[in-house]
Amino acid sequence: MRFERHASLFRGPLDAAPVAGVLMLLLIFMLLCSLLYTPGVTIHLPEAGRWPGTDNPTVVVAVDSRGQCFFENEAVQEGYLEAKLKERQTGTARQSRKLTMVLWADKAATLEVIARLELLARQAGITEVLLAERPPMFAQPP
Repeated sequence: MRFERHASLFRGPLDAAPVAGVLMLLLIFMLLCSLLYTPGVTIHLPEAGRWPGTDNPTVVVAVDSRGQCFFENEAVQEGYLEAKLKERQTGTARQSRKLTMVLWADKAATLEVIARLELLARQAGITEVLLAERPPMFAQPP
């Protein structure tokens, strides 16, 4: 059984107006997306080589370029941070595991702030502190 076809191929010249309209909409969309505010704190990690990792459970503390500390997505003071770190440390100590603090420090953060946070972690009972880093842009393969 053969069905009749009522469709025919379009063989005329393409109209540029619809193509220009679609390109204009794409341009407007791209411009508006680049102007949107992205929430959060910008932290530029330092570039470094191959630092060791850890198999232990981790807790992340971030420090921005002004020295402000962030824990669990909120700005915290050092006293509150020490209490939360002690709480996490006792929770992992019950499981007989060591807790590791990963410090996301902005490359503009001072050494004084980083050293103070490492001392705070040691006072909370965390013996291993790792600094987060960004791999080199054009690293040579091993």
